[in-house]
Amino acid sequence: MHIHILGICGTFMAGIATLAKELGHEVTGADQQVYPPMSTLLQQQGIELTEGYAAEDLPEQADLILIGNALSRGNPAVEAVLNRRLPYQSAAQWLHDEVLQTRWVLAVAGTHGKTTTASILSWLLEAGGLQPGFLVGGVLANFDASARLGNSDFFVIEADEYDTAFFDKRSKFVHYCPSTLILNNLEFDHADIFPDLAAIQRQFAHLLRVVPGYGQVLYPLEESNLDAVFAAGCWSERVSVGPKGRWQAKLQHPDGSKFDVYFDDKLRGQVSWDLVGQHNVANALMAIAAAMHVGVSPEVSCAALADYRNTKRRLELRGEVNHIRVYDDFAHHPTAIATTLAGLRAKVGSQRIIAVLELRSNTMKVGVHADQLAASLAAADEVFILVPPQLPWSVADQVPQAHCLSSVDHILLQLKDSLRANDQVLIMSNGGFENIHERLLEQLRS
Repeated sequence: MHIHILGICGTFMAGIATLAKELGHEVTGADQQVYPPMSTLLQQQGIELTEGYAAEDLPEQADLILIGNALSRGNPAVEAVLNRRLPYQSAAQWLHDEVLQTRWVLAVAGTHGKTTTASILSWLLEAGGLQPGFLVGGVLANFDASARLGNSDFFVIEADEYDTAFFDKRSKFVHYCPSTLILNNLEFDHADIFPDLAAIQRQFAHLLRVVPGYGQVLYPLEESNLDAVFAAGCWSERVSVGPKGRWQAKLQHPDGSKFDVYFDDKLRGQVSWDLVGQHNVANALMAIAAAMHVGVSPEVSCAALADYRNTKRRLELRGEVNHIRVYDDFAHHPTAIATTLAGLRAKVGSQRIIAVLELRSNTMKVGVHADQLAASLAAADEVFILVPPQLPWSVADQVPQAHCLSSVDHILLQLKDSLRANDQVLIMSNGGFENIHERLLEQLRS
């Protein structure tokens, strides 16, 4: 079968392309911007890519068009698919029908930590000998891939609450039908498609409806926003994780690099690993609990974390020049910004942290979290913010400690004068940020 994928360079869609190729299909694709690292990974698999969505670029011989949720009515390729009555489907539905229907799915949902937790869980199942398949929104360093079919019944997936496609406004995760479900946390996000928190809670309630009775739902007791989700109905075993939960982690080092794991008040393992931050301890604890549900003991999981390498763009050290370190992180929500800064602070102590933030997400642009932004950046010693044009709120008023700049060039100029030896530069964005990381490193070298 020839499958053509519209929006192929997004991490989810690139993973779908990888799985389709592994199943033996001919795969081609198009995206508005074809750029590394996803373009490189796809081309290495022999997947032909087209830049742009011109109607004439749609392959007439394609047996199926998979349409990503970034495309909407009015897009030339979408209009051509509908006008020519070409067979099309959402990527999430295709994934369910072709891959997940016969698998034991372990899904990781929540506002924060999905990619890291799913990455850890995939590695724990691998260490436990289960050879899982997976589809995660990032390149898993232990596998050098974002997706694979695996060699067992088990499949780990990052379960995103974003909508499925222009013709299916349910959250993608309702298509996954997990038997093991992690609910990391729940906050308001994605203001471009959800009017309020209640709308997101409704989608999470729909997700609980498709977990089978023999399934298990892992959740943090302290997350009050999940109470309404469970109140709408849960037909599976619920297991609490975190402070006061059945699963608990007790830090042996304040930065989170060493901790003990307890289940029902019994010590089940000790972890010593390269990651830092309380948020990563919480992610690991969720993954350990989920792995035990499918037969991997906590003792095996704890030992395996010593060899775990973090997903790219999660406090990823991009380089060091003249004793100045430059980190890249995907954080774009105030909670994620604060926890990432806390993790780095625990790691570097009193050394200066320079935070560089791009206001890129739709939620941030409309100002939903504007009043939380200053507090989320409080742990940084100096803050630089790239402010997009025509923002409907004042960043300078909300974040008075920040240098508010209109271009990456201006940020680089100010960083040139500001940085000194032993500074830690934390660059945060859910996009490419105009390659500021490498541009800054090159500036430092010269």
